[in-house]
Amino acid sequence: MTRLILLLGLFIIEFFSGSQAENAFSQYWKENIGFSHAPHWLSAKASPLTPHQAAMFMKLMEKNELTFHLPLFCKQANIACSTNALVKKTVHDKSLPPIAQWNLIKLKYELPNEAPLSVSCQGGLPYFRESMVKEGSFMPVPDLRDPMSYKSFLPRTLASKITFSSIHIEELKKLFGVVDESKMDEYIQDTLGVCEKLPIRGELVTCVTSAEDLIDFVVKKLGHHVRLWSTESVEGSYENVTIGVVKLIYGNLSEPPALCHSQPFPFQIYYCHVLQKVKIYEVDIHARKKVNQVIMACHYDTSKWNPNHLAFKLLGFGPGLIEVCHWINENGVVWTPTLD
Repeated sequence: MTRLILLLGLFIIEFFSGSQAENAFSQYWKENIGFSHAPHWLSAKASPLTPHQAAMFMKLMEKNELTFHLPLFCKQANIACSTNALVKKTVHDKSLPPIAQWNLIKLKYELPNEAPLSVSCQGGLPYFRESMVKEGSFMPVPDLRDPMSYKSFLPRTLASKITFSSIHIEELKKLFGVVDESKMDEYIQDTLGVCEKLPIRGELVTCVTSAEDLIDFVVKKLGHHVRLWSTESVEGSYENVTIGVVKLIYGNLSEPPALCHSQPFPFQIYYCHVLQKVKIYEVDIHARKKVNQVIMACHYDTSKWNPNHLAFKLLGFGPGLIEVCHWINENGVVWTPTLD
């Protein structure tokens, strides 16, 4: 009877949810960030759950009964609780190859010596030198797609109750209905691995599991007055594009920006880090269909990076000898402090 009452309650309040959740995110944004509106694509990632829905799902979680209502939870929270949900909801350009496997590898500084250099078959350079990005030059662009671009954050009240640890990975998989050795299983393992790796010396790192945590991290590291930058689209993925205008948009090496990379997981996760001596550029790339404005981050202090980092394998130099640049993928975001 209790389950039935909860289920009926969830169906009823779905009709009244409207934009309450997005409005709550917008309000939190206005209270903490120094400009009035979050970008639409980021606001769209706010949890669609109302406080009432979140509270009811919290009760189910506390009673270990959430698995009985998993399809409803997945639908209303806009998250991927199973491999079936992942297959049905992930929509990509059918002319492009599958998601590149090194999209996660490139975030790992501890790359084993025997790691294969599969750039040619993946269709682009994940790392490159600043001098390679000049107007009129050609550049093989890698996969810019987010493997799970549609997913939303969970409300902080729910996300904080989920044990985000590889030690409890079996509990995580059970909670979200993930099958062993599935693609989602692989995503969860990879994301936990990235989030639990030790930072390099001088690097500030966190994985945020809610929209509020993301804002809190940015405010703590950069202050309330910030600006954010993101790549416009995935156009140019796997193409040999022509580089257009290259514009330096942040070059203060004494005040590092925060880089946040979207991670594949049942709900939205961001791996955020702050590294010293980073410049940010906005680059026009002329792809087949249209011009895409892509954000490029260049790291000028690589002295603490692991000698086995993929960048050094590709570019033929070691730590501290060169700067290393990379594109910011779909749903990635760069935060820079402002003088306002």
